[in-house]
Amino acid sequence: MSLRIVFALALLFTAVQARALTPLDVKGIAFGESDARIEALNKAVASADEKTAAFFQAIADEAVKVAGEQVVMVRDGKAFDPVSGAALALPEGLEDLMLNNRLRGKLDSALAALKLFSPDAKVRRAAIKQMQNDADDSKLPLIEKAYAAEQDSQIKAELGLVRAAALLNSPDQARRLEAVGLLAASRQANTKTVLLERLQKETEPEVKAALRSSLREVEAALAWGDRLGALFSGISLGSILLLVALGLAITYGLMGVINMAHGELMMIGAYATYVVQGLFQKYAPGAFDWYLLAAVP
Repeated sequence: MSLRIVFALALLFTAVQARALTPLDVKGIAFGESDARIEALNKAVASADEKTAAFFQAIADEAVKVAGEQVVMVRDGKAFDPVSGAALALPEGLEDLMLNNRLRGKLDSALAALKLFSPDAKVRRAAIKQMQNDADDSKLPLIEKAYAAEQDSQIKAELGLVRAAALLNSPDQARRLEAVGLLAASRQANTKTVLLERLQKETEPEVKAALRSSLREVEAALAWGDRLGALFSGISLGSILLLVALGLAITYGLMGVINMAHGELMMIGAYATYVVQGLFQKYAPGAFDWYLLAAVP
């Protein structure tokens, strides 16, 4: 792991109250069933220290190996204890630490959470983007501390949405209601996905009603964006057809092939063809190949 990455991650621990990585944490993350390993990982990241960050990064770099029940970090052919950092004799029979896709995803999310305190705004933005679809209440302590410490107003707003997504999975009903209210103000497509996923899991009637209300607000906002996009697209495509038709009308008019009245009809025909194309695309996509014949009359 480069010194730059170590330094960036270590800055986190000047801002949060850290708990030292323990041998129990290491073994809990390295061995056992996936659910138990994820629980151990979430517990470690919630109060991580610099050694926890280094251990997570080493796992991501495939530098963590196991031999029986022993877990070591291997760098440049040398073994180190993940907890103390002390050099160890290289054990025999080292094997790679096994991670399935679910564990790897949780590890990536944990590393992103640790990078929320990076001094580099680009790193913080990338971490926020990575966490948007995997924010859960296990990372809430880090997210809230990062939110309180953030100075950039735009990044803070983005982090606020991640915080709301994490609150949405809280066991506390009041916190879930708070999250629903915060997400209702969002105008992002992924917010709709987050709300829909929570609505499928939610059991409390009050929260379900709030979720449905927020979904309506978000969908209405997104619908206006879609309408404006369709209008802009229509004007752009329509203007191209009109320019082509106008060019042909003038060219053939000057050649004496047609008169200007015919040119006007060409322009109307071109735009009518575009309108018919749009109608087929929206209401009869299965018969889209026939739109040109329908536009002839």
